[in-house]
Amino acid sequence: MRTKQLLGISYEKFTDLVDSAKKCHEEEQQKREQSKIRIHRRGGGRKEILSIPEQVCLCLFYLRQIPTFEVLGISFGISKTEANDTFHNWRKIFRKILPASLLEQVGNKEGDLMIVQEILTSFKLIVDSLEQPIDRPSDNEEQKKYSQERKNNILEKARWFPCQKVKI
Repeated sequence: MRTKQLLGISYEKFTDLVDSAKKCHEEEQQKREQSKIRIHRRGGGRKEILSIPEQVCLCLFYLRQIPTFEVLGISFGISKTEANDTFHNWRKIFRKILPASLLEQVGNKEGDLMIVQEILTSFKLIVDSLEQPIDRPSDNEEQKKYSQERKNNILEKARWFPCQKVKI
């Protein structure tokens, strides 16, 4: 559930995406390796700070939450430049492995574009990608217990800050 809230996709879809992205990433590296003129031995140079799943997670987190690259870097323990480079690198790979939107698929074909626009305008579309439903206990007794714990926490805070008025 936490993966869905943070990244916008389920954990199973995330692992599938990581596998596909990893495969595409390795193919691109092999292409680069074939045309590369080596000065240093293979395996030399700076090691990557984040693993491939962490890099994919960084890219999805950015697309979902839209933080600044500085905040993104702090969240993943890297510099803002490294966060920017990582995002833009994996964005290119995502463009290859993920399907294009309907509008991108029809491109400049005037007749198809008109049909798609007509279809899309017949729907009312409201999108708020940043809000997620809050999981609450369905059982009344469990809900009361949750509410009571919350009230107790508020009362505890009120003891620490007695000069503030606290409504319960």
